[in-house]
Amino acid sequence: MTAQPIRPFASDDAVRHVAQGLLDRSLPKAEWTHEAHLAACLCLLREHPALVLERDLPGVIRAYNEAVGGKNTDSAGYHETLTQLYIRGVRAFAATLPAGASLVDAVNALLASEIGPRDWPLCFYSRERLFGVEARRHWVEPDLAPAG
Repeated sequence: MTAQPIRPFASDDAVRHVAQGLLDRSLPKAEWTHEAHLAACLCLLREHPALVLERDLPGVIRAYNEAVGGKNTDSAGYHETLTQLYIRGVRAFAATLPAGASLVDAVNALLASEIGPRDWPLCFYSRERLFGVEARRHWVEPDLAPAG
């Protein structure tokens, strides 16, 4: 794995800002970073129980991408396999957190965990499989190792 600096969040409000900005499509595109993706996922999992992330997050992300001028195509924008893989990873990570962990502490621990690096999905997928059109459009099973 390549080590890239982690950009931790400063507060629960900073995490909620990202999640709410994703939901209402007000988050500036420049703030939709790798860390923001993970933070939003964990925040939505913890604080928006009415959302079924596996079902609802794809539409939320697609709508957000379009709202900030992006497109969801075979080569850019929404990626189904990455989204579903990270939902699985974040859900499994959240189950290990101590009861009462603050949102910001949980998110920063997630970012510092094995799931945090940008290339974590490559533990399970070859680049060719993960970045192919089929994986962008639909869930595809890993070709290197089972994904939890």
